[in-house]
Amino acid sequence: MRRSICYCEPASAQAGEVNNWKFVYTSATSLPKGTRLKFDMLSNGRDIDWQIPSSNVKKITNIIYGELESGKIISAKEVSSAAHFTPDFEFILPSALEAGSNFTIVIGTTDIKKANKEGNRAQTNSQRRRPFNIYIDPTGQGNYGEPEVFCLDIKGNTLCSIRVVAPSYVTRNKRFDVIVRFEDQYGNLTSDAPDETLIELSYEHLRENLNWKLFVPETGFIALPNLYFNEPGIYTIRLLNTYTQQVFQSPPIKCFADNNKSVFWGILHGESERIDSTENIENCLRHFRDDKGMNFFGASPFESQEETSNEMWKLISQNLLEFDENDRFTTFLGTQWSGIPEEEGTRQIVFTKDHKQPLRKKDAKYSTLKKIYKSFSPKEIISIPTFTMGKGYEYNFKNFDPDYERVVEIYNAWGSSECLKKEGNLRPIQSHGKVGVQESAEGSIQKALLNNCRFGFVAGGLDDRGIYAPFFEGDQVQYSPGLTAIIAAEHTRASLAEALYTRSCYATTGERIIVGLYIAGMPMGSEISTAQKHGLLINRHISGFVAGTTRLKSVEIIRNGKVLKSFHPESYSLDFTFDDMTPLETVTVASKDKKPPFVFYYIRVVQEDGHMAWSSPIWVDYVPSAPKRPVSKNAKPTVKLESLKIAEDEEEDNDFDYEDDEDDDE
Repeated sequence: MRRSICYCEPASAQAGEVNNWKFVYTSATSLPKGTRLKFDMLSNGRDIDWQIPSSNVKKITNIIYGELESGKIISAKEVSSAAHFTPDFEFILPSALEAGSNFTIVIGTTDIKKANKEGNRAQTNSQRRRPFNIYIDPTGQGNYGEPEVFCLDIKGNTLCSIRVVAPSYVTRNKRFDVIVRFEDQYGNLTSDAPDETLIELSYEHLRENLNWKLFVPETGFIALPNLYFNEPGIYTIRLLNTYTQQVFQSPPIKCFADNNKSVFWGILHGESERIDSTENIENCLRHFRDDKGMNFFGASPFESQEETSNEMWKLISQNLLEFDENDRFTTFLGTQWSGIPEEEGTRQIVFTKDHKQPLRKKDAKYSTLKKIYKSFSPKEIISIPTFTMGKGYEYNFKNFDPDYERVVEIYNAWGSSECLKKEGNLRPIQSHGKVGVQESAEGSIQKALLNNCRFGFVAGGLDDRGIYAPFFEGDQVQYSPGLTAIIAAEHTRASLAEALYTRSCYATTGERIIVGLYIAGMPMGSEISTAQKHGLLINRHISGFVAGTTRLKSVEIIRNGKVLKSFHPESYSLDFTFDDMTPLETVTVASKDKKPPFVFYYIRVVQEDGHMAWSSPIWVDYVPSAPKRPVSKNAKPTVKLESLKIAEDEEEDNDFDYEDDEDDDE
């Protein structure tokens, strides 16, 4: 049976290209007068999607119309679409269309000479065989059947930037691999560069006899194996485009003399702006793993049946299981659950194992947080409070459970919940209009820390589902998607989950900023007691390091919610030490439930470009020294000194051990 033919002119496009696009339909059968043809661009109308044209041909620029072989123009009519926010376009044949004849849909401008300026803009992400649907109804009654499909390849645009995907922690003289990505202005891989383009690669302490020169390959990326650094320090891989003289740098890489930990980057809550993370979960996972160079990803659909059907949950679970691969990419199955504002709030519940069922709130077993916690052990789930300062969705931490709520989302693309704007929050939750969410002091993370809630910090990405869906329609302020850094010994799900449980993690606003914090040698997330380290009563020796993706504006040591010490380095990296000599008993915060008074510290980093990072806190518990035993009222007989003789060797054994005391102070 003869089939209709659908093809595009041109057959391919560059991402973001402005041009005239023709979709030519050659009918296999004759179509009578009055036949309806409906064209669906499959666009959601976002800035990254294919630009929606106007059906008003009087506008000239960015319009859509139909054209017969005779040259007759047919106006399009916008019709609402149940599947998209954007309209479909309907055409009615003014005369019969013979079999084998062409009907052409033109999108762009009537002035061909200005097509690259006044035409229609293609989508900004590359895609192979991007579909457009056309529906045919010969009866003219609007009874459309299955669509015919046009396919158009979207390729990367001209070379704009070069990005390096490299590990953040490496060890001296140990080899590691990096990937160099050649990208257009939208982040797509591209090979569209002048033939003369050569890239010179260099980094700190590179031997003079080594000279790296790279070309732009057809694939758009190059893997460079077996790099290593000879000396500890902070490194950046520098790439010079010798044709344009542009310089690109990798995120910082910290080289240790000896180290058994690595930093793994990803998100536990969030989705891609480009690719749907539910219906198109496979492409979403590829995007985060390959395009973004992330090390882990957590699925975060909302628990309701309307948001995530059982079939969709099964699809997500299966793809996460298939993509989870040790030493390459780790996946976490998770779901978002919204409870009573203030008491429960909204949270991302992460499963540490596969084959889990969705936590439907309508199910009596999972209708409250307490019931959920009774159904799982602390090693099976991690409950992450999110958007805690969003008014109407806030969480006041009064029912905080330290066994399950090991980390809290301090930031996502809708703002930071660290503190109020008037208290110095540089990325507050706010809306410029009546529709949206403002900040609520009840969900302040600093306030929770002062109430002795102990948790690490993670960051979420962009989310437009569930409670966040109305934000796009209003005037809600949107920031960059965040990133979570997990410091772990191995790139496995078990190791990353254990690191989250021990709060060995920190949050950034999207850049791969390196952050380290130690008190008396103990890393971020630690709980230290003066009962074990007596010297903390006098001095808390704070040390750490920061390496930014650009120049650092400030690095602040926060003690009990207040800035204790602020550094203003004139470079992109900083190694710091600070001795907090304030007597511990004068700065402690009183605790409830007969727990010892405490102090908490964390660092907040601000780059000159506005990006930020927060380390997880370190807690110091104040346990006073045991009081001296009272002297007995019954006096013992006095011993005459001259009658007491001590042997020389026994006298040496009773000497005070100063070295041991110094160790205790440390």
